[in-house]
Amino acid sequence: MEFREESVDPVFQDVLDQIQQMAESVPDTQRRMMELTGVAWSDDRMVKVVVGPRGQLVDLEIDPRVFRRPDASELQAKILATSHAAVADVSEQLKEIMESQFPPEIAEIRQKYTPEWEDNFVDLLRSDAEIFAERKEQR
Repeated sequence: MEFREESVDPVFQDVLDQIQQMAESVPDTQRRMMELTGVAWSDDRMVKVVVGPRGQLVDLEIDPRVFRRPDASELQAKILATSHAAVADVSEQLKEIMESQFPPEIAEIRQKYTPEWEDNFVDLLRSDAEIFAERKEQR
């Protein structure tokens, strides 16, 4: 979509060029986003959780030493907390990729008019397990 004409305002042409660059980078951006993983360890390093780009569980490692003193609710809490941290990790990576696709001026505008956006972004990518656990606690 090449649109160059002498009568076009240079500022408008610059905006069109930026939009075209963004559109051309979409397939690569999508590929990069789909390759992301979020990783987190529990505080005691007994549980490791890996999530995919949408917060879905892709790997769970539990150190066998956990079973020396079995405590199902403690293990459940560790898995859920570690899962939340892994989702936060992948969410931050996604945010960085998305922000890199926009001109710096957009970030300035976003910060000026929507300072709470940072917190809301992570909420958008919470996993179903986190939402379920939160609802369970509220009961």
